[in-house]
Amino acid sequence: MKKLSAYLDELRSLDQNNIGSWPIWAYALAIGLVSLTILAIGTWYFVLPKQEELARAKAQEIELKQTFEVKQRLVANLDAYREQLKTMQAQFGALLQQLPSKTEVPSLLNDISQTRLASGLEEELFKPREEQMRDFYAVLPNDLIVIGDYHEFGRFVSGVAALSRIVTIQDVKIEPIRGTDADSGKLRMSMSANTYRYLDEDVSVSQPAQAGTR
Repeated sequence: MKKLSAYLDELRSLDQNNIGSWPIWAYALAIGLVSLTILAIGTWYFVLPKQEELARAKAQEIELKQTFEVKQRLVANLDAYREQLKTMQAQFGALLQQLPSKTEVPSLLNDISQTRLASGLEEELFKPREEQMRDFYAVLPNDLIVIGDYHEFGRFVSGVAALSRIVTIQDVKIEPIRGTDADSGKLRMSMSANTYRYLDEDVSVSQPAQAGTR
């Protein structure tokens, strides 16, 4: 077997212009080097970019699977969501029925006054303020000041809550009466009694919004 130095000497003496004179081992070495070069070039320009595309495709596959699972759960619960929607629409419609139309507002204000009378309260002020427009309804605030005791105040608030239409009482302030009636034991309660009007006569409903609660 030849020594390595002999192979190196023979390799240096190869005639590049006469490849046919090369020994078999030189052919094999040259073919091996060319093959490795081609393999390296192919890997760099073709395989590595595909690896990146494959990684992106795998990540996209995971994302699509998660999206599919979410949508599958939504589809599985679609009937339940439809039933919930029907229930919400019915509840929303029932709330709308509690909002008076423009022609019913005076009657509602009269109901508030009658509730005050039935509670035994004395009216000092009942002043409607300007309407405040919302998405599909208008707020009609009313400044109200009444005189009475705690029990009468309680009956009045309970009576307003029992009205068939929505009325909210806000900004309540109770203070003792000063002056000539200070010894009567009566109190003064000031508040804002808000009624609500449905705008079906004026504005088309765009999106449901949360109405005031009693």
